[in-house]
Amino acid sequence: MVELRAEDISIAYEEKIIVENLNLTIPKGQITALVGANGSGKSTILKAIARILHPIDGTVYLDGKSIHQESTKTVARKLAILPQSPTAPEGLTVWELVSYGRSPYQKGFRRLSDNDHKMIEWALTVTNMGEFEHRPVDRLSGGQRQRAWIAMAVAQGTDLLLLDEPTTFLDMAHQLEVLKLLQRLNVEENRTIVMVVHDLNHATRFAHHIVAIKDGVKVCEGMPYEVLTPYVLKTVFGVEADILTDPRTGVPLCIPHDLA
Repeated sequence: MVELRAEDISIAYEEKIIVENLNLTIPKGQITALVGANGSGKSTILKAIARILHPIDGTVYLDGKSIHQESTKTVARKLAILPQSPTAPEGLTVWELVSYGRSPYQKGFRRLSDNDHKMIEWALTVTNMGEFEHRPVDRLSGGQRQRAWIAMAVAQGTDLLLLDEPTTFLDMAHQLEVLKLLQRLNVEENRTIVMVVHDLNHATRFAHHIVAIKDGVKVCEGMPYEVLTPYVLKTVFGVEADILTDPRTGVPLCIPHDLA
């Protein structure tokens, strides 16, 4: 499996430091959730470990090598990232969108090989998007559209998937649809997944490992029951809450107190 870790990275926008001296190792074969309040630096961290942002200090390592010294194609064959609220050109079909996931393996005039076609069909199958392959992406429901984008990321054939708020703007049913798909990719395809999540109860239900961020600083990380504590909730989110155990899954649930 691909190894991804950050050592003492600091990230800034212009002269403002957003993240400072962060150390982070992504557990292989698990789902990791980055949680924190709005503006805490979660998405910034995700972009940095995905090579979209360059830290002003420290190093992100991909399989033991500095990710910023690796070629774009080398990184894209090991790591796929799905940004927040991606958009596709009008009229682009699901199959065409998913085919872009094979770009890191193509040369010349972007001809698709037999293996590319097999990977595209496989990605459509594992995401249950085969029946929509000829439909324009802009004519899909929110959940279907997000599954199509995940299929594109899966078609890259990488061990590691990074997703920035994959359930943003989706209703509850579609949120669960997407999260269960990611869970299935982790269990059945052995994908290592890192995702920025807003809903703490989604994080505890679907992630093995949670990293809590406040103002660009890692406050706590560990298994759900280690992170979802009254202290962390007060420190990271500024809220008081009861922590209950879900009788069906055994994972902790957060019930915030009345803020009035």
